[in-house]
Amino acid sequence: MMVSVYRALWHIILSQIISTFCFRDQRCGLRVSELSGMTQPGDIMIGVVLPLHVDKVIERISFQEKPPNIKCTDFLFESFQSLQALRFAVEEINGNPDILANITLGYQAYDSCDVVRMDLQGAFQVVSGYDQVIPNFRCFQDVPFSTTIGPSSSTQSILVAHILGLYRYPQLLHYMKKVRVMMSSGRELYFDVTGDPPAVYDIVNWQMTPEGRIRHIKVGSYDTAATNGRVFSINRSEIRWPNKEREVPISVCSPSCAPGFWKAVSRGEPACCFQCVPCPQGEISNQTDSTDCFKCPWDMWPNHQKSSCLPKPIEYLSYEDHLGATMASTSIASSLVPVVILRIFVRYKATPIVKANNCSISCLLLVSLSLCFLCTLAFIGYPEPEKCFLRQPAFGMVFTFCVSSLLAKTVIVVFAFMATKPDSSLRLWTSPWVSYVIIGTCSVLQLLLIITWLSLKPPFPEQNILSKPGVISVECNEGSTIAFWSMFGYLGLLASTSFIVAFMARGLPDSFNEAKFITFSMLSFLSVWVAFIPASLSARGKYTQAMEVFAILASSWALVIFMFLPKCFIILFRPNMNSKGQLMRKN
Repeated sequence: MMVSVYRALWHIILSQIISTFCFRDQRCGLRVSELSGMTQPGDIMIGVVLPLHVDKVIERISFQEKPPNIKCTDFLFESFQSLQALRFAVEEINGNPDILANITLGYQAYDSCDVVRMDLQGAFQVVSGYDQVIPNFRCFQDVPFSTTIGPSSSTQSILVAHILGLYRYPQLLHYMKKVRVMMSSGRELYFDVTGDPPAVYDIVNWQMTPEGRIRHIKVGSYDTAATNGRVFSINRSEIRWPNKEREVPISVCSPSCAPGFWKAVSRGEPACCFQCVPCPQGEISNQTDSTDCFKCPWDMWPNHQKSSCLPKPIEYLSYEDHLGATMASTSIASSLVPVVILRIFVRYKATPIVKANNCSISCLLLVSLSLCFLCTLAFIGYPEPEKCFLRQPAFGMVFTFCVSSLLAKTVIVVFAFMATKPDSSLRLWTSPWVSYVIIGTCSVLQLLLIITWLSLKPPFPEQNILSKPGVISVECNEGSTIAFWSMFGYLGLLASTSFIVAFMARGLPDSFNEAKFITFSMLSFLSVWVAFIPASLSARGKYTQAMEVFAILASSWALVIFMFLPKCFIILFRPNMNSKGQLMRKN
């Protein structure tokens, strides 16, 4: 831009120097080739410099002679309309004595051809008041020059403003602030404190005629000074769109994305072409045409439409739940079965079948089985800290006591058979204290493991948001996973040892043999818990607790069925088989 300024100023200075040396008359009659334009005399003059053409032919400048005139080519109709609007406005003002009494407006208009050099020449000419550039002199000193209407582009308008600023001419703001005129149409013409008139615009629709010509049809207006308060008005029935329809055409090639979706730009397509992609799991968008989705807070989850976040439901195996209520009632009812069997054994403790099966150990086993059924209640209901702290240790201890009791019964059976020979030293190992030592030793080892676990890293309740999307699962964290599976593995070791010993002793005479029933009970016990491990790892939320409750009930019932129901059947319904002679009979 600065290069253009310097070049234009140099052209003007060069033309003045040449003019000075080539002509003798140095007054207003300087014969300098300047712009030719349109002039109307008046008491006050307005300068107009507009690009009536937008293209030009510029010849090469040799700087050895006066620069040639620029030839304008393509005519700009919009600038010509502006010039005609100025002429009309001047004629209306001059013809109305109520606006400027005894004063007429005149103008000097020049075509700048959208060239910086010609914009500057036009500015100098309107300042001089003549169709020549005479710096620092005005030929018509009795006709004041008020202002210039210059080009709209910033480059040319800033240059013209600098030229006029040198001569102290004000762009009419000082005078405009005081103008307030009632026009013949009934509208009031005025200017605000910044010199701006009320904004009045016609809304024009370009329509194609059958002959292929363009018509400008007024379909509405925008008038900030409207007396009826209707600043914006439009007549939709007059609008014609390029597709020859009255309805507004769709300006995008894709429909709007509803809440719950986000706009994904199609590769290779315009920006208005996109795809509506559903928000990912756990995220929402609550606005139309959203460009992205955002995650819900940790304790909230999207609704079905993924348009808002809702509080996550809290899930645990509760007593109000059908599953929890069914398991709780089953556990309580099941715990009464060993109690009933215990009463039967106590009542018939003097019979041969109860004596032959070690009554004291059987009674301890029945008490522990009742506790096994009841320990499932610790897995149902809201996971309180105390409940989480005790439920797995209680389960581990009562089942260790049950399995160690069965192991003791199996060992006693083996020792009893081996001690049948006269003067056998194994008779000492058939004493009841051997069973108590086995049970106590196995139980103490499990107890030490549990105490270590609870001392170092005990279980605690937690809110799990990862196991099931959209749900807060309140469950017990086992604290130390290693300690939990160590307790579980020790229990499995006892059950496996009892199963192996019982399987090896299954062929002993029926007189002293419980090994077959212990074999079936341990086989069922191990099958249930081996199946529980993969099932619990695949379960989520409250169903993890439900799987463990089911495994406890199933394994406990296996022990009750195989160890005690056959004996109860004989005691109650086959009393003839409950005799010493029947028990002493060999296979």
